[in-house]
Amino acid sequence: MNAGLNWSPTEVTASDLGTSATAAGLVDYLDHAAELDDLLVERKAIVFRGFGLTEHTITDVMDRLLPDRLAYVHGNSPRTKVGANVYTSTEYPPEFTISMHNELSYAHAWPSRLVFCCVLADMTGGATPLVDAARWLESLDDEVREAFADGVRYTQNLHGGYGLGKSWQDTFETDDPQVVDEFLAGTGAVWQWHDDGGLRVSQLRPSTTRHPVTGVEVWFNQSDQWHTATLGDETARAMAEVLRADEMPQSVSFADHSPIPDAYVLQVRDRGLEHAVDVDWRLGDVLLFDNVLVGHGRRPFDGARRVLVGMS
Repeated sequence: MNAGLNWSPTEVTASDLGTSATAAGLVDYLDHAAELDDLLVERKAIVFRGFGLTEHTITDVMDRLLPDRLAYVHGNSPRTKVGANVYTSTEYPPEFTISMHNELSYAHAWPSRLVFCCVLADMTGGATPLVDAARWLESLDDEVREAFADGVRYTQNLHGGYGLGKSWQDTFETDDPQVVDEFLAGTGAVWQWHDDGGLRVSQLRPSTTRHPVTGVEVWFNQSDQWHTATLGDETARAMAEVLRADEMPQSVSFADHSPIPDAYVLQVRDRGLEHAVDVDWRLGDVLLFDNVLVGHGRRPFDGARRVLVGMS
C-alpha cells in the first residue's frame, strides 16, 4: 500500500500565513488557527520557519500548541526541566545517532503531540529525522511483525540515587515513594522496591497502535532502543561484565518473557532510519508533530545545539 512513501513534513513561513515573521506573529496566527488540529492530522508534522523563536518566547507558542503540557514522568531519556513542563531534548552525547521512536510509547499513556524549538544552532549535523510510523510498520518483514504481535515487555531497574541509568527520583520527578506507587498503580505495571533504595518496574505494552482519528495502524514501541543489541558491541560487553541481564537499567523481551532476537531489533532500528526524513534546524524553528503518526530521532552533531521540547 506504500503508506507514507513520499511523505515529508510541511514547512510554513510567515508569508504563507500572512503574518509577521516574529514570535508575536506566530502567536497571533495560532490564536485564530481553528483548522490547525485537522491540518496536523493530515500533514502529520509542520515546521514553522523564520519566526525567530527564542528560549524566552517559546512559552507563548507552546501555550497555544500544547495547552495542557505534560510532565515527563516515567520518561527514560536524560533531560533537564527548563520551564513549565518544558524540557531540553535528549542529552545523550552528540556523537551518537538516536534511533526512531514515538515518545513514551513504552508507557501506559503517551503525548498525542510534541513541539520542538531550536534555540541554539551553532552546529554541523544534528537534524531531527522523522518517519511516517505507518510506513515504518509496513517496511518490516512479515516475520518480525508477527513475532511482536503479542506485545513488548519492558523492564526498568531504577537506582535510588547512585548507579547506572536514571534514578527513580528523576524518572518520576518526586522523592516520595508513595507518589511513585500511586502513579504506577494506575498503569498496569508490576513493580518492586529493593532494600538498597532502587526500584524495578515491568510492564507489557502493545507493539502497534491505531491513530484515534484516522484509525491507521502504526509501529509504536521502543524495543530496539531498550535492547542490548543496539548498544554497540563494546558497550554491551562492558555492561555485561558488571551487570546480570536482569540488572540492566532497561531491557526488553517478548510478552512471554522470551528474548527478542538481535536481528529483529536491528531491522526495526535500521528501517526506521532508512525511511526517515531529516528536519535540518535553523535558529528559531518550531516543529509540531503528531506523536502517533510520526516517529522521531536525532542525527549526530558537532558544535552547540539546544532544542527544547514540550508534550501534550
